[in-house]
Amino acid sequence: MTADRIARLRLIRSNSIGPITYVQLLARFGSAQAALAAIPDLAARGGGRPPQLATQSEIEREMETVARLGARYLFLGEEGYPPLLTETDAPPPALIVKGDVGLLDRQAVAIVGARNASAAACRFARGLAQALGDAGLLVVSGLARGVDSAAHDGALATGTAGVIAGGIDIIYPPENADRQRAVAEQGLLIAEMPPGTEPRGRHFPRRNRIIAGLATGTVVIEAAPKSGSLITARRAADYGREVMAVPGSPLDPRAQGCNLLIREGATLIQSAEDVIEAIRPSEIARPRKTVPVRDTVPAANAGDADRAALAGLLGPTPVPVDELIRQSGLAPALVPTILLELELAGRLERHAGGKVSLP
Repeated sequence: MTADRIARLRLIRSNSIGPITYVQLLARFGSAQAALAAIPDLAARGGGRPPQLATQSEIEREMETVARLGARYLFLGEEGYPPLLTETDAPPPALIVKGDVGLLDRQAVAIVGARNASAAACRFARGLAQALGDAGLLVVSGLARGVDSAAHDGALATGTAGVIAGGIDIIYPPENADRQRAVAEQGLLIAEMPPGTEPRGRHFPRRNRIIAGLATGTVVIEAAPKSGSLITARRAADYGREVMAVPGSPLDPRAQGCNLLIREGATLIQSAEDVIEAIRPSEIARPRKTVPVRDTVPAANAGDADRAALAGLLGPTPVPVDELIRQSGLAPALVPTILLELELAGRLERHAGGKVSLP
């Protein structure tokens, strides 16, 4: 592991430094080492104390654990990192993976759905995943109960990737122990969190964005209107990916989310052929966005009055950054600089969809 990678992991594992901040720091300073050195000054400008940075010894222990588990890192901006994931608004700076990394070269379809899925839904998910795998597609899901488990089972022999909310060494749910080990041995297991991290509620939306970001299309099979599966589908829509849903009975609450998606414009699918037709594999656009992790971007100079004006527009309700630019009247290049300083000072929280708020 090079010094640059160690420095990157120190950034990633530090408080107040999320995926967006990480990219901005590397784009501004050109290297993780330079960004680490600059953080205390940036936090001071934002009016707070600098975040607690991960130490080199902590990172070295993590790296040793990853190696001992037979896993490896995939870093944003380096060869091997999933290209479609770089197109998302907050790609994970580093992934920890175990298994067949070559599966990421395939076009992927996500299959998600209810944890308390009906027997019919699980049967359909299993058969759909098997058919998509036989067609050469990678089936991605979240190793949850119900539809996720059925999808992994159906594609295990042909190619499946499981994205988990905790560390690469943590089994969740407990009854999926054998299934998770099988995915790691025969497919690919993917985690964003460091080893030893027990999954918490806040981790699952982060996992869902990875599932949606890896795939050219997401299929939802049974989901409640406010479920994690619909979060995944909406993230897929935000990324410009195909959203597909299996219709269900209006009398079944588990079908309400899918029927809602279809009413909102999701593609109704009933077979693997429908999925393949919807994602048009021969016309998949290659990634358009590159992530600047080495070339420096000139920093805009912000004054105290500029910081005060922008901070005054912030509140507990998340607001789009574009709206802050419009209302503040500040130069567009200046607003991200001030937001970066505020975040490092612990005075800003970022949300999905490019929104920010007071913590």
